[in-house]
Amino acid sequence: MVVPAPDLPASVRIHEVGARDGLQNEKAVVPTEVKAEFIRRLADAGLTTIEATSFVHPKWVPQLADAEQLFPLLGDVGGVALPVLVPNERGLDRALALGADRIAVFASATESFAKANLNRTVDESLAMFAPVVARAKEQNAHVRGYLSMCFGDPWEGAVPVHQVVEVAKSLRDLGCDELSLGDTIGVATPAHVQSLLAALNEEGVPTSTIGVHFHDTYGQALANTLAALQHGVRTVDASAGGLGGCPYAKSATGNLATEDLVWMLQGLGIDTGVDLGKLTATSVWMAEQLGRPSPSRTVRALSPDSHKE
Repeated sequence: MVVPAPDLPASVRIHEVGARDGLQNEKAVVPTEVKAEFIRRLADAGLTTIEATSFVHPKWVPQLADAEQLFPLLGDVGGVALPVLVPNERGLDRALALGADRIAVFASATESFAKANLNRTVDESLAMFAPVVARAKEQNAHVRGYLSMCFGDPWEGAVPVHQVVEVAKSLRDLGCDELSLGDTIGVATPAHVQSLLAALNEEGVPTSTIGVHFHDTYGQALANTLAALQHGVRTVDASAGGLGGCPYAKSATGNLATEDLVWMLQGLGIDTGVDLGKLTATSVWMAEQLGRPSPSRTVRALSPDSHKE
């Protein structure tokens, strides 16, 4: 039953991260063709932005070592944006050589996570990203800046709003077209979300350039998403079947499941362009490839047999 709520956007763009963020922490290597088929099925379900892979050194994320093999297989995925993550200029070179036109860099709001994830300070990581963003813009590529640990850090605890705002502004100053605010360990609550968004607006970062990326560690991902929508956010990251975590933050559990997000948005009368039935079937299929049930509540509700091993 659709019951619209006031002051919410008419449509939301889902930035699907299942194929990259969702799979990167899997210990068993997923075959390249399975990844490609996963992306094709997600596109067929109506998702228009599907993060494909990461051009990072295989030593750091072995699951994504096949980026050069995977990306050319996606030429038949028409009308869909296929952003890729690049950690440095070498990664950018590899991505541009294959025709990637949407790239993302991955920054941290905290020193501890910057050190764990990039082996650099926050300032050093921003300096590393500066030529990456500049060169990507020269090639007319769209650049997304991920910002991790926006609400809490497993080493540092609560992260001050002003600290997040400063790093976010730095990413904008580098030339990022879009920012994704990450609740990497899933500790955010709705008022905290709205406080950060308001602070970013006060410092000149428009809501139209902001996406949100919530993890569901404490079951708050949908509540936090609704809070962001009430503030005007129209881009939400999610992972089909709730896949994902973070290899450098062990307390980070799965991403917000795309099916759970679509169920809520449909109930609010918000258009996503996604066929929930096809999306659910895709996540059931992917869970079978991984050999375990999907953690998504909506997948389990719509596919009662999906929880069986």
